[in-house]
Amino acid sequence: MHSDIHLMLHELRAEELRTAATDRVPREPLRTRLGLTLVELGLRLLRQPPAPARCTTRLA
Repeated sequence: MHSDIHLMLHELRAEELRTAATDRVPREPLRTRLGLTLVELGLRLLRQPPAPARCTTRLA
């Protein structure tokens, strides 16, 4: 194969790979999403008013 043709094919393939790489959307790892969900749940639980205390002992 002639060196000019080889270089041209290499440049075309490199451009295709660059285009494909920019089309993909990076996804967050599962661990990060789970951690953020647990933090959000904890913050929601803190915002709720406390449940009224119930007395479990009987006075005779």
